Amino acid sequence: MEEDSSQLAKQENPHSMEAEAEADEEERDPETNSLRQPLLKRNRTLSSSPLALVGAKVSHIESLDYEINENDLFKHDWRSRSKVQVLQYIFLKWSLAFLVGLLTGLIATLINLAIENIAGYKLLAIVGYIEEGRYLSGLVFFTGVNFLLTLVAAVLCVCFAPTAAGPGIPEIKAYLNGVDTPNMFGATTLIVKIVGSIGAVSAGLDLGKEGPLVHIGSCIASLLGQGGPDNYLLKWRWLRYFNNDRDRRDIITCGSSSGVCAAFRAPVGGVLFALEEVATWWRSSLLWRTFFSTAVVVVVLRAFIEICNSGKCGLFGTGGLIMFDVSDVKFSYHAMDVIPVIIIGIIGGLLGSLYNYVLHKVLRLYNLINQKGKLHKLLLALAVSLFTSVCQYCLPFLAQCRACDPSFSEACPTNDRSGNFKQFNCQDGYYNDLATLLLTTNDDAVRNIFSTNTSSEFQPTSILIFFVLYCILGLITFGIAVPSGLFLPIILMGSGYGRLLAMAMGSYTNLDQGLYAVLGAASLMAGSMRMTVSLCVIFLELTNNLLLLPITMIVLLIAKTVGDSFNPSIYEIILELKGLPFLDANPEPWMRNLTVGELADAKRPVVTLCGVEKVSRIVDVLKNTTHNGFPIVDQGVLVAGTVATRATELHGLILRAHLVQALKKKWFLPEKRRTEEWEVREKFNWVELAERELKIEQVAVTRDEMEMYVDLHPLTNTTPYAVVESMSVAKAMVLFRQVGLRHMLIVPKYQGAGVPPVIGILTRQDLRAYNILTAFPHLARSKKSIIDIS
Repeated sequence: MEEDSSQLAKQENPHSMEAEAEADEEERDPETNSLRQPLLKRNRTLSSSPLALVGAKVSHIESLDYEINENDLFKHDWRSRSKVQVLQYIFLKWSLAFLVGLLTGLIATLINLAIENIAGYKLLAIVGYIEEGRYLSGLVFFTGVNFLLTLVAAVLCVCFAPTAAGPGIPEIKAYLNGVDTPNMFGATTLIVKIVGSIGAVSAGLDLGKEGPLVHIGSCIASLLGQGGPDNYLLKWRWLRYFNNDRDRRDIITCGSSSGVCAAFRAPVGGVLFALEEVATWWRSSLLWRTFFSTAVVVVVLRAFIEICNSGKCGLFGTGGLIMFDVSDVKFSYHAMDVIPVIIIGIIGGLLGSLYNYVLHKVLRLYNLINQKGKLHKLLLALAVSLFTSVCQYCLPFLAQCRACDPSFSEACPTNDRSGNFKQFNCQDGYYNDLATLLLTTNDDAVRNIFSTNTSSEFQPTSILIFFVLYCILGLITFGIAVPSGLFLPIILMGSGYGRLLAMAMGSYTNLDQGLYAVLGAASLMAGSMRMTVSLCVIFLELTNNLLLLPITMIVLLIAKTVGDSFNPSIYEIILELKGLPFLDANPEPWMRNLTVGELADAKRPVVTLCGVEKVSRIVDVLKNTTHNGFPIVDQGVLVAGTVATRATELHGLILRAHLVQALKKKWFLPEKRRTEEWEVREKFNWVELAERELKIEQVAVTRDEMEMYVDLHPLTNTTPYAVVESMSVAKAMVLFRQVGLRHMLIVPKYQGAGVPPVIGILTRQDLRAYNILTAFPHLARSKKSIIDIS
């Protein structure tokens, strides 16, 4: 189910008919939507058909089956596996982890080589214009090249793969949480992400390739796990082991960690990023495989760095693969240094939460613009590109030329594409510090501002202009229709205010200004993204200075604590804006005042099927409901060990996809009876049951077949997770999330005649706080009182 994004409607006000009329009016006219309203119209019932914004379309979202479906076919296959097959399965998992790391490293190298050469030749051409005094021609060339590069990236994203726009990390978080996001890991998305990242970063936009590399690694992992693109799937026998959501989840986790490693050359940081930020479910064997994947990535990157250092990669030199080495700085801590470190953490938390708040509003505004069509998306991206190019080229003219100090360790001035002392418009022997930061790639800008032993290189006014500019660019660039990452823009902003604070402290601190820039970048990232452990390790691997560990830990903890006091992390905000039903690790406190039985009462009655069911009944249920799971209940079952005692049995849970498969296979019986095990194995295999693409509308059933029967027992998961109706919603939510469930049965507290064996089914949508508060508005008041007390 897909609709054009222009049909997005806004939230209805449940308190008045006038508000409902206004909401209907806004649905007809998207241009009147308020910036304060959510991007998706919510259903005012507990269980609703989940819709989410994926790419440019509103798509129907389904949950993933991370639970093992223990039906008769699975049990037989598990019992019949030989030791060779088990070893083959283990070997295949490690082989895929190796391939994920290898391909991610190769593609990351390709992206870096392309960016460094495209941006390098562009900047060298600008230097030629400036040396000739043709400043206007340089501006036209600079903006024109950036305009074309942005146009290529935007056209690819708008016309071919809308899901390639943005970082992709929120969607990966949702997938690993159990949400199936359509078209997020396809071959087209992968290609557009690669080419679009090269174009967008080479165009000098205020975005990074780090987020896209995480998405690229996940796409590679998904394609390897399923055997290629959807239209050209390999049918190799050994790939059957990965034809399930559980193993695909593990391999995509390896892909996401490999992407972070490729972006920052930080193998341990990549593993910890996957553990702390994107993965919902974790175990020790997955930790080993993700570390193995990141180790392969580092080996590949290191091999290409050695090749490129010999001059065989064009303009690719020491740059490209982000590594901001500050290991040459030797320092010791003093009591006075604690104060600026605390101040950096507090400012980082405040600025990070402010950045999240303003970006939230900007993304709502961009949504209104994007609803107008593809042309408006392109115009928005191109307008941002023009503004960025003009600012980067013209603002250095505001800076004063500074004389080169003979004590500088680097060449001064320089007209190369990189370097700390760019001459730009200055005379011989002088350099322009603002051009050093703006007329370069984002990676080199970070290296320059992180550079140590350069306390006199930059003027305060230049750093202030740099900081303000990248605050503006960081807000208006994210959200346009190009692949973009948040890491580098936040690092640029944070390093700017870190340098400013160092200049303000002056002689009152012993820390180098470059280290202040590093701490400022770390604090702003923690204040916005709310990560601590993985960020700490990533920055240590980036800067190659273990002495930074204690103060980096303090800064990250303070910044995260301050940021959490105001709003959620930026990725959680994006998840909420897109409508992706992400289940957070911590349930709301008021959820302990509500039981799952009360949730079941607020839902429609559960639809059950018999173990041997009539075909007409199955077809009717599938066509007239949207449920994806149905309890199988048998009446009059003879209880073993008793004398003529018959009871009602909850046999298990059957999935919609398996019912459709039974109808497609025409597994019909002329009489009502249970089948033998050999009959089932002749008709089905567990690989076929993993397919979920078939719809009931694609299956034709004749009138005579409607009167026949289907034995559902062999296809039923006989071990579904069930909770008693008196369990609190908070406890049920923790279990649902940690196990990775799609359905959770609710059984009655009391057993007896006339009491059904199952009284309801909980799904992901039923456990979302917004849906619960819609059905139980009195809980919103108790939630407010809890906040007031705290």
